[in-house]
Amino acid sequence: MFLRNYWYVAATDTEVSRKPLGRMILGEPVVFYRTEQGVPVAMEDRCAHRHLPLSMGKLIGDDLQCHYHGLRFATDGSCVRIPGQHHIPHSAKVKTYPVAERYHWIWIWMGDPALADPAKITDFHWFDDPNWGAKSSYLHVEANWQLVVDNLLDLTHLAFVHDTTIGNLALAEHAKVKVDRAPNNVVVTRWIIDQDPPPTFQKVGNFKGHVDRWQIIDFVPPAFLRLDVGATPTGTGATEGKRIGGIGMRNLNAITPETETTSHYFWGQAHDFDVKNTELTNRIFDQVQTAFFEDVAIFSAQQRTMEIMPDAPQFDIAADAGAIAARRILSRLYDEEQGSDRVGVAAAE
Repeated sequence: MFLRNYWYVAATDTEVSRKPLGRMILGEPVVFYRTEQGVPVAMEDRCAHRHLPLSMGKLIGDDLQCHYHGLRFATDGSCVRIPGQHHIPHSAKVKTYPVAERYHWIWIWMGDPALADPAKITDFHWFDDPNWGAKSSYLHVEANWQLVVDNLLDLTHLAFVHDTTIGNLALAEHAKVKVDRAPNNVVVTRWIIDQDPPPTFQKVGNFKGHVDRWQIIDFVPPAFLRLDVGATPTGTGATEGKRIGGIGMRNLNAITPETETTSHYFWGQAHDFDVKNTELTNRIFDQVQTAFFEDVAIFSAQQRTMEIMPDAPQFDIAADAGAIAARRILSRLYDEEQGSDRVGVAAAE
């Protein structure tokens, strides 16, 4: 199940250069490159002649030349040169996609190009904000994208999967949880009051005793999750919005389906304390990255089991409330999008 009329993160800004980059997005092969002026371009990664991936070719000016027979395609997808032939057939063209560059990511619109409004790109300003120290990365995941979304909406797993970094048992045993649902949004708020800080928080926060810790997970379709996390010494007013004397961070996640069983996982970590300290930024990032590698192992194992036993039953627990709410939103949006597509086809006929 893919939602197409949405902006997705396709690559980091440094991945897209004058060397063509091939990447599968929502089951479609896409090639990315930059023009001589540095503008990102995305087009179907397939020569219209004999289907060789255009990502195997090279750039001649702003035209992408196929490695097989030398056909060249302009940034609008039209073939502009066939060696040894003056006539260029009308069918000699490939599909192009709207793209945008924002927050150090390259975004792509896979649906109706007429609906591709860059103003609808989900906000990840923390990567650009001088009041935050931030670092981002990319992971390839051998699992369906919704498994990643489920994982981020249920943080009780931190107590067991990430007990050496960002988790401890208090997350599962002592959290007060609230799930707020809106038509296209889910917010899961978790408070862990008067408990020991987890290892990563202790390392970067230097807490002397118990802390009041928060985790606020903001889900926006199709697969964007922005987590507000942090802690202050117990009793200093964190629950009333007073965050002095503690640490505040954002864990930022953009998941893009590659296929039904694999995903692109773009993520980053930002902090609002000692923001010019690059060593601290790297230390926090490394701790969280360790946890993310542990998560990837979980997703991959889940996917393998689901492929071996596709009809095996499962049941839900209280911790699944956020994930269930998100899946209901995604299912409704998919049905609406499919219905809209059917209406469009009928009108065309």
